Amino acid sequence: MAGRRLYDGAEHLRCTVRGVALTGRLFLFLEDDAPLQEGLEARIATAITPTLSAMGYELVRVMIQGKQTPTVQIMADRADGRAIGVGDCEAISHAAGAVLDVDDPFKGDWHLEVSSPGIDRPLTRTKDWERFTGHLAIAEMSVPFEGRRRFRGYILGVDEETVRLKLDDAGEIALPRIDMRRAKLVLTDELIAATAAEAKAQGGDEDPADDDAEPNTFAKRN
Repeated sequence: MAGRRLYDGAEHLRCTVRGVALTGRLFLFLEDDAPLQEGLEARIATAITPTLSAMGYELVRVMIQGKQTPTVQIMADRADGRAIGVGDCEAISHAAGAVLDVDDPFKGDWHLEVSSPGIDRPLTRTKDWERFTGHLAIAEMSVPFEGRRRFRGYILGVDEETVRLKLDDAGEIALPRIDMRRAKLVLTDELIAATAAEAKAQGGDEDPADDDAEPNTFAKRN
């Protein structure tokens, strides 16, 4: 039986204006500097990326949570660099939902969520690491590297194969991206200030601290 996307009454938008999955060795590179995804997440990312790109958005991450009634979480940026808003999330949700209704990635019921990356965003692409060079980040490895899986430090640089961090505890390290399970920024005063300055320069008037507000929810029932 074909899967169906669940709705709750009139359409509610689960649009989090806030949220690497750099997972595994069997991954799919969707396009230049696209997030690494694998399995069903890669299939969904492949399906929705052309539509999002045509609308002026960039895919940051696809993540599937839950098994009995899975939730597809889509995280996106605006390609023009401006902050993503509720209207953007709604547009993405409708467009991506239409694509996935046709692609039919699930046998049973499922939900769809759309969000912005937020201030303490996941770091999934080379451009993310480059943009936030100098800021504090946490990286978790899928396999131990030099005897540990979790690293916290300031971003020094990045290339296609490695991320360099100045560690909190000692020295510098170059982490292999292929073995990185997930990575994200750490919320600091410096990051909040930099994000606010960036938003102001773009003419935005939203307070970055509002990114952690309670998300609105978009789910559907046929």
